[in-house]
Amino acid sequence: MQTRNKILDDLSQLMTNAMGVAQGAKTEADNAFKSLLDRWLAERDFVTREEFDAVRAMAQKAREENEALKARLDALESK
Repeated sequence: MQTRNKILDDLSQLMTNAMGVAQGAKTEADNAFKSLLDRWLAERDFVTREEFDAVRAMAQKAREENEALKARLDALESK
């Protein structure tokens, strides 16, 4: 009976180790894919969300200033 328990213990240990190796391989693959994707995106000169939001805010401010200046010009022309 001891031999059977030893075989089951060894098999259990082998499976536990195999799951650890599989988890490590998955983590490594995830990291490699993320690195590849980050490099690909960087090569495409995409902007970050923060950069996009900053430029959008600047464009909105410029649009509002243009509308205010147009209103002043219209007021001056009607005089």
